[in-house]
Amino acid sequence: MSEEVILTVSDLVTAFDTEAGLIHAVEGVSFDVKKGHTLGLVGESGCGKSVTALSIMRLLPQPVGKILGGQVLFQAEDIIKLPAERMHHIRGFGISMIFQEPMTALNPVHRIGDQIREVFQLHYPEMTDKDIGAQSIEMLKKVGIPEPVQRMEEYPHQISGGTRQRVMIAMALAGKPDILIADEPTTALDVTIQAQILDLMKALQQETGMAIIFITHALGVIAEICDDVLVMYAGTVAERASAVELFKNPRHPYTMGLLSSIPRLEGIRKTHLNTIRGMVPSLYDLPDGCRFQNRCPYVMPGCQIEPPALRVVGDEDHVASCYLYLN
Repeated sequence: MSEEVILTVSDLVTAFDTEAGLIHAVEGVSFDVKKGHTLGLVGESGCGKSVTALSIMRLLPQPVGKILGGQVLFQAEDIIKLPAERMHHIRGFGISMIFQEPMTALNPVHRIGDQIREVFQLHYPEMTDKDIGAQSIEMLKKVGIPEPVQRMEEYPHQISGGTRQRVMIAMALAGKPDILIADEPTTALDVTIQAQILDLMKALQQETGMAIIFITHALGVIAEICDDVLVMYAGTVAERASAVELFKNPRHPYTMGLLSSIPRLEGIRKTHLNTIRGMVPSLYDLPDGCRFQNRCPYVMPGCQIEPPALRVVGDEDHVASCYLYLN
C-alpha cells in the first residue's frame, strides 16, 4: 500500500454558537490520511467524530457551526479557506461521505434511480441522459445490489436497510473520490449485513485505491477494517497509532478501558462486563486539565491543572495525551 499522505488535519478547532455561549466540540485534532489506507475514528457518542468529518467536508450546520482554527490540507489546498464553488467540486470528486442513517440521508419521495442520476448530473454535466442511466445501473451492480434496473424504480422505504446503505455507497463512489468518509455506516444493521458492508468497502478500496475515514464506536469493526486508529475523547485526541499497535499496546487509560470492556469468549460466564466508571463531561462544563480525569484510575495532581500534550509513547507514530508518559 502507498504511504502517500493525501489529507492532513492539523490542530482543528470547531465550535458551535449556543444559547449558553460558544461550545468547542473539537479541540486541537490532528491526523494524516494515507492513500489506500483506512483510518478509524473511534470513541463514545459525542466525542467529536462526526463533527470532525463534517468540518472536513465543510458541511457544519449554518450559521451556528464554525471552524475557528487549524488546517485541513487536501492535495496541498487548505479546505477551510477554499471558496464555496471550489469546495463544491471537491465534494464528490475529491472527498465523499456516507452518512450514519441511510433512511434519513436518502430522499423518501424520490426514486433510488433519480437520486443516483442526480450525482452524475451535478458532477458530469456533459454526460447524456442515456449514459447517466447506464452508469447509475452500473454503480448499483458494483455495490452488489441484485436486479439494479428494478431497484432504480423503487423508493427508499421499499428496500432493506442493508440495500439502502449500498445505495449510499454507490452514490458516494459515483464521482470516483480519493477519500471516502463513512460515518458509522453499519450501526443500524444486523451483524450479517454489517459484515457484508465491511467486505464490500474493503473490496472497493482494493479496486479503486481510495482512502477511507471510518467513524465508529465499535472496536471490533476497527480491528476488522482499519490500518490506523485515532481515539477521541470529549473533542480531543486521546491516542493515535496503527491498528496493530493500538490493540497490542494501548497506552492511554481511556483506550485501555475501551479494550477491557469488550466481551471475550475466554471470560468467565455470567460475570459483569468491565466498564469505564463515570460519565463523559459535558462540553458546557469541561474540567480544567485532562478531560478524562474524572474517570481515570491513574489520575494525578497535574492532570487537574493543564491538559496533557500528545507524546510519543511507543514507535514514532504512536502518541497519547497522558501525564503517565511525561518522562
